[in-house]
Amino acid sequence: MSNFGFFSWGSQPKPQPLSADTSFNSSSVAVPKTPKTPSMITNDHDRRKQISVRGIAQVENVSNIKKAFNRHLHFSIIKDRNVATDRDYYFALANTVRDHLVSRWIRTQQHYYDKDPKRVYYLSLEFYMGRTLSNTMMNLGIQATVDEALYQLGLDIEELQEIEEDAGLGNGGLGRLAACFLDSMATLGIPAYGYGLRYEYGIFKQLIRDGWQIEEPDDWLRFGNPWEKARPEYMLPVNFYGKVVKEEGKSKWIDTQVVFAMPYDTPVPGYKNNIVNTLRLWSAKAENHFHLKFFNDGDYVQAVMDRNLSENITRVLYPNDNMFLGKELRLKQQYFLVAATLQDIIRRFKSSIYGNREAVRINFDTFPDKVAIQLNDTHPSIGIPELIRLFVDVEGLSWDQAWDICIKTYAYTNHTLLPEALERWPVSLMQNLLPRHLEIIYEINQKFMNTISDRFPGDFDRMRRMSIVEEADQFGEKRINMAHLCIVASHAINGVAALHSDLLKSSTFRDFYEFYPDRFQNKTNGITPRRWLLLSNPSLADLIVEKIGESWITNLDELQKLKEFANDPGFLDSIRRVKLENKQQVAQWLSDEYNVSVNAASLFDVHVKRIHEYKRQLLNIIHVIALYNRIKENPNIDMVKRTVLYGGKAAPGYHMAKQIIRLITAVAEQVNNDAIVGDRLKVIFLENYRVSMAEKIIPAADLSEQISTAGTEASGTGNMKFMLNGALTIGTLDGANVEMAEEMGDDNIFIFGMNVEEVEALQKRGYSSQEFINKSPVLKQIIEQIDGGMFTPEDPTQLQDLSNMLRHHDRFMVCADFDAFIEAQDKVADTFRDQEKWSRMALYNIASTGKFSTDRTIAEYAREIWGIDQFESSLPAPYENEKSE
Repeated sequence: MSNFGFFSWGSQPKPQPLSADTSFNSSSVAVPKTPKTPSMITNDHDRRKQISVRGIAQVENVSNIKKAFNRHLHFSIIKDRNVATDRDYYFALANTVRDHLVSRWIRTQQHYYDKDPKRVYYLSLEFYMGRTLSNTMMNLGIQATVDEALYQLGLDIEELQEIEEDAGLGNGGLGRLAACFLDSMATLGIPAYGYGLRYEYGIFKQLIRDGWQIEEPDDWLRFGNPWEKARPEYMLPVNFYGKVVKEEGKSKWIDTQVVFAMPYDTPVPGYKNNIVNTLRLWSAKAENHFHLKFFNDGDYVQAVMDRNLSENITRVLYPNDNMFLGKELRLKQQYFLVAATLQDIIRRFKSSIYGNREAVRINFDTFPDKVAIQLNDTHPSIGIPELIRLFVDVEGLSWDQAWDICIKTYAYTNHTLLPEALERWPVSLMQNLLPRHLEIIYEINQKFMNTISDRFPGDFDRMRRMSIVEEADQFGEKRINMAHLCIVASHAINGVAALHSDLLKSSTFRDFYEFYPDRFQNKTNGITPRRWLLLSNPSLADLIVEKIGESWITNLDELQKLKEFANDPGFLDSIRRVKLENKQQVAQWLSDEYNVSVNAASLFDVHVKRIHEYKRQLLNIIHVIALYNRIKENPNIDMVKRTVLYGGKAAPGYHMAKQIIRLITAVAEQVNNDAIVGDRLKVIFLENYRVSMAEKIIPAADLSEQISTAGTEASGTGNMKFMLNGALTIGTLDGANVEMAEEMGDDNIFIFGMNVEEVEALQKRGYSSQEFINKSPVLKQIIEQIDGGMFTPEDPTQLQDLSNMLRHHDRFMVCADFDAFIEAQDKVADTFRDQEKWSRMALYNIASTGKFSTDRTIAEYAREIWGIDQFESSLPAPYENEKSE
């Protein structure tokens, strides 16, 4: 046997309470906590460079972690250190950390059943969770203890954390927002459940080959997932296809194909409050019996293959390019989610006693008092007719009662202003796949049209604009407008930034706002400060704690206190040094990963988000070409050194987005290898950008690019993450940028370009990009360079689609905003020369982020949409309960 000590057989000790009175160093001597200043952090490979020293580990706790780790390596992984791999160590560590969740998780659910509060159900087709291990250790407060235990075992916690696959069950902002919401709901103590799909393949893995994006499957479950627990006892049937018949005046959906939904539960811990909520993800499983015909004919293989077809429903996440595609599989996914979820919600409502599987509560009048369902965009909106179907067809409620409950229960969040992104399902597809739901939607629409007719007699144009069932298109196809369905069937509709919500009311849903003015609200998005500062930027977090304490971690408004130090040269210098250390670490990583040497003292200009025309990565790379041209025209020019980082994925079928990636990589190749340029300008496209990479890149950013065409970005949350980490924003007055500027002051953000009113006026006048190209010699030269193949000499016509688009189809007005963008970027460079001024602006950014915490967002949802005023901010730790008993 190896010298790795194991527990003896028999009962296994439970996780012990962790406290934080003394710290524990490698020589087993208890030492007082020593505050860490930025100057104490070096750029070497110090094992603690990403571990905050605010956490302190007790001798007893370190010993318990080591014993639990040994036990899991032996009993769970069935390895010893002679044969264990780093992945084995990661799984042993994950199981060790999960031990500290389990009792809290069970106790939380017991508490909810005991108190029977109103529960919130957050339905989303996407949850972009990222990695779980480090976030869980932080929220449990055991980060330093685990780090010390692993160090004593001769293991590196950072290396083990890197082994964990990102749970990439989302495309970008919408899915990441859902993940941040779960964190805040648990931290605030709101009884909440996330419901989504357990995609076998998440958002694709992006490779860059010969400058082009290549997609590979993201097989994130290949090695298993230690954080989930399958719940086969709660598996539920979901029906598709079939037909509807009338029996004794009631509708009955028959001859359906059945697929089973298997739930997998993931714990969602709040921050140091012993509350652990649940994210339940459904996986499609085929029926247990074979198709008898195939079985009797001896075609066993065909029978098994048919089973696999059923399970394709949760095989892969649809990549999003903000273009609605009416694919049957996508509708199947949406219905599969809501059908399983609503059965689960009704079961929980009925049972109401912990561990009870029988119906205790059968009066549905109290359903809206106990259940709030939030629809994260229109993706789960088929849940509206499904709830009506369950109430009327299964539970025997009257239509009026079911409809009243439906409106009081549902609320809808809109996430896009782009018309092409709004879901409109073909009637023929829904008739085939969900015939009973189509009937219900028609009935909802008929009653709604009657209501409009009563209020606006003879206004048939209004009825046409507001109808849930849209008139036939040129192909004779009627469509169901899912956003209209959501508005009609929900008691609250909200946008995700003040500007976005105003545009919904004045433009996108103007008729509905006039009809239902009391239903429309705004809930500006946010981010969780735990993951996006405390975890990802521990050095800055330590610096803030030394100045103002730790209360900001759960009350981000406390950061306002930092403004008192805006004229403190020592504090500004500390902020500067923390940023430089983060940049040095990223510079080393870039050198290792991309073989590009960057100057850590240069301006780190970062543009990371999904690649889309409206997000205008194209405008940014054109600016980079302008800088490159300046250097080439005057090699001795004095200019601020700049490292420009891009990251993001283009949807696989989105040609123009892939062209933009190719232009970026082509420019990077030329710029980075030009001896005349040297280290004055470097360009890198970050391959396979994801949550774990964001945690690395964002703390190192100096400049955050938020340059969408005004009126196209609903909110954005990347802008908030950069702001919280002390990056300055260059952006348009779009989305949440507007509110960010209000919070920090116009002097601390670089705003450029047209606002919404100016964009609309230019569109009405008739926008011609050529007019702006002719007025800008710099822009004209760049378009000619792209057109002539300057950056793609091996194939000069390779990027002509981009130059043609700029000349003739510049939908997002890159050319119109170009000169203003160049001017703003020059102002950025001039400001960066004055490092004290830059640091003061960074301080104001950090200190003004309070509004953009998801804790604030969720508290507003709870009070103003879900009707929850009282939060259970914490629960006793399990061992505290035991002592009291």
